[in-house]
Amino acid sequence: MEIRVNQIELNGLTFQYRESGEPSAPPLVALHALGKSAESWDHVAASLAEKYRILALDQRGHGGSARTSTYSFELMCDDLLYFADVLNLERFTLIGHSMGGTVSYLFAETFPSRIERLIVEDTPPPFPNKPIEIPSEPSDPLPFDWLVVPSILRQLNEPNPNWWARLADIIIPTLIIGGGASHIPQNKLLEVSKLIPDCDLVTIENAGHHVHEDNLPAFLAAIKSFLDS
Repeated sequence: MEIRVNQIELNGLTFQYRESGEPSAPPLVALHALGKSAESWDHVAASLAEKYRILALDQRGHGGSARTSTYSFELMCDDLLYFADVLNLERFTLIGHSMGGTVSYLFAETFPSRIERLIVEDTPPPFPNKPIEIPSEPSDPLPFDWLVVPSILRQLNEPNPNWWARLADIIIPTLIIGGGASHIPQNKLLEVSKLIPDCDLVTIENAGHHVHEDNLPAFLAAIKSFLDS
């Protein structure tokens, strides 16, 4: 499978994305987790590229995309909108893992007409919980902008209640994949699945938080069954 690495200008910032599959195939956009990059989707893309045009975006502060002075889920949601507009993606399937999953919920609530199907891997929208301690910056160089971490953790610690309140606005077919033995409370995934009108929850036991890395065959089986249904 050929992966094309492209750069694109979005609202004055340079972003990088990885593309595979036929340009004429139905588009599927993939958003990675905090600290990861579009490359984390390569094995998933290899399996889906027969049927889909896979567009894996390096979100701001990650991979080959711009380092900016501010980071938030809302800004990442805006980035996704610019990305879809510049590439003329009228409607597309959206898949998001962890941080990318939160961006996906927010996007699907705000722009439901743009999404064909939604897949979220092992994350609910942020909810009031015991505060996460914001770690200090490590001394070793990182492959992403450290500033993303405190910015995102602050939003997790002070979540916008509208993100839960608006889950019922997600009117498209949705699949949530849980990792079972994960630091993400799996009962919260169940709660989300009951609030989204057309939603399936699949738990891949003992896969942990990085389901598509730790149990790729089961992850692919779940999403292919959902996409083909």
